[in-house]
Amino acid sequence: MQAWQIQFTAPGVAELNAVEIPAVTGRNVLVKTSYTVVSGGTERANLMGMPNTDPNVLDMEGMKFPKVLGYCGVGIVEQIGPEVRSVKPGDRVIIYFGSHTSYNLVPEEKVIRIDDCRLKLHDLAPAVIAQIAMSGVRMSRLELGESAMVMGLGILGMYAVQWLKLMGACPILAVDPQESRRKKALTLGADFALDPTGVDFPRQVHNLTHGGANVGIEVSGAAIALEQILECTAPMARVVLLGCTRINDRCIDFYHKVHARGVVLLGAHTSVRPILDSRPGYWTYRDELEALLRMISLGRIDLSLNVEEIHSVLETPDVYARLAANRDFPTGMILDWRDVP
Repeated sequence: MQAWQIQFTAPGVAELNAVEIPAVTGRNVLVKTSYTVVSGGTERANLMGMPNTDPNVLDMEGMKFPKVLGYCGVGIVEQIGPEVRSVKPGDRVIIYFGSHTSYNLVPEEKVIRIDDCRLKLHDLAPAVIAQIAMSGVRMSRLELGESAMVMGLGILGMYAVQWLKLMGACPILAVDPQESRRKKALTLGADFALDPTGVDFPRQVHNLTHGGANVGIEVSGAAIALEQILECTAPMARVVLLGCTRINDRCIDFYHKVHARGVVLLGAHTSVRPILDSRPGYWTYRDELEALLRMISLGRIDLSLNVEEIHSVLETPDVYARLAANRDFPTGMILDWRDVP
């Protein structure tokens, strides 16, 4: 069958092209996509051909086109293979690491059924991104009452603020150069919002946390942000690298800022999570997404608070031209696939 897919065909160019979807066999599930979410940082890096877009490749793999992104989405099961047992046609599901495609054909283990009929699909569209932030905060081993700071307030950073609040961090410092993002973080649970370009920024952090943050969540993907966060931590702090650093343009003094102070650096790329069995600090994506759905059902977290715009996927060229230009792109952008012919 034929479907529509967003493809990055050249630096800064995104097109909606027709693709052929294979027949449904074995343990595969065909999902009619309802909504996908634009992961601004990751997708812009791939759209512009930046390096460090694949954790398994050390060369300039980022320069190769075409590319297909869109790891965060939801939809309705259209068809299942003969060996599928956990879902059936008509079920609403989260698609874990699918793509910006009108029909996603994925293995059974990559769909998580949504049982609570009260939950709306467009509100659940950011679930995979929210779960990645959950995983990063979990890896920090935050204890109730510890101070925490989030460096970078894109969509991952905003969800990190919400998770830190749920886990009892105190105080929570949200850090970003953009004033609008700082103001929004305060509505999501941050106690203080700081500009990292301001005068005496590290001193501000140390004063507000009474000696430095116990936990740092680096989500900006900028090497300078890691250097700054290391200047703001307490001895024996844990710093989680949740954002993907594209350009390494800093020479960090690891001896004084990490080694001599007992600071722990934790790489939190989603590929390092366990596949089958969760353990303390490291949960499988399925366990986390099922926990996420329970928390949404009970009103503990609202994913829709980070959604700023919803656009038809037919607007793809304009949406991605805006992302390429980095022109006031929203923190949370949802693409609506329901009207695609």
